[in-house]
Amino acid sequence: MLFSLAALLLALPAAAQETRRPSHCIAIADAAPGLEYIQKASWTDPVEQFSVRIQYIAHASFLIQTPGGLNAVTDFTGFIGNTTMIPDVVTMNHAHSTHWTANPDPAIPHALRGWGEEFGTGIDHYLDLGEMLVRNVSTDIRGQFGASEPRGNSIFVFEVAGLCVGHLGHLHHVPNDEQFAALGRLDVVMAPVDGGYTMSLPEMITVLKRLKSSVVIPMHWFSGFSLDQFVAGMADEFAIDIPGGSSIELSLRTLPDRPTVVVLRPEWLRDPEN
Repeated sequence: MLFSLAALLLALPAAAQETRRPSHCIAIADAAPGLEYIQKASWTDPVEQFSVRIQYIAHASFLIQTPGGLNAVTDFTGFIGNTTMIPDVVTMNHAHSTHWTANPDPAIPHALRGWGEEFGTGIDHYLDLGEMLVRNVSTDIRGQFGASEPRGNSIFVFEVAGLCVGHLGHLHHVPNDEQFAALGRLDVVMAPVDGGYTMSLPEMITVLKRLKSSVVIPMHWFSGFSLDQFVAGMADEFAIDIPGGSSIELSLRTLPDRPTVVVLRPEWLRDPEN
């Protein structure tokens, strides 16, 4: 029996054998100042131990990578660039076709929809991959002609390397107290700042100031104007950092001591040339 167990463990993929460093979504962590940015490193390079890498791909899609080699893509549309990489996890929201695909590659092990099989029923995810835990908190979305679809959007939370990384999806309203409580303390949050397709900028800023995340990454912006307006509205309580790249690597040790807006530039994934 012991021999069989040892053989099974050896047969498991390396990422599956990684253990997840406990996160503290519900507690504020002590953090040293200073952010570490990926400037020249490729998304294909290994991630530092006890860290997570976040790469802005496009629109509302981000690649989240772990030291053990897990890859998760948010608001997956079916295309992430000129790459053969198959993500381990993709999450989707169906407010618009730019946030989901009806036909994700069947080779993707875990394709998580942010809405339920029936209208208004929502869905609950709790996917434990060892090194990464993926869960969701349902919110409502606007439908056609101003109607609302209860629980039609999901805020996905990725717990990895002791950090809680949240993606607000196509959020259309200020979460209620129960939803804020279910989210817990998000260390990093990706937030839509279009100013109208999701929420008005004052409402989104209210949400983010209540979350008090250490790092806020704007997404879903269609012009420099809305992005600039968002940054200006956050500057009274948040530091502003514009590193000029598309990715950032974070750990508990390198979270900023002051909440910070980090502006990343979208960039499609591309396999290195042979």
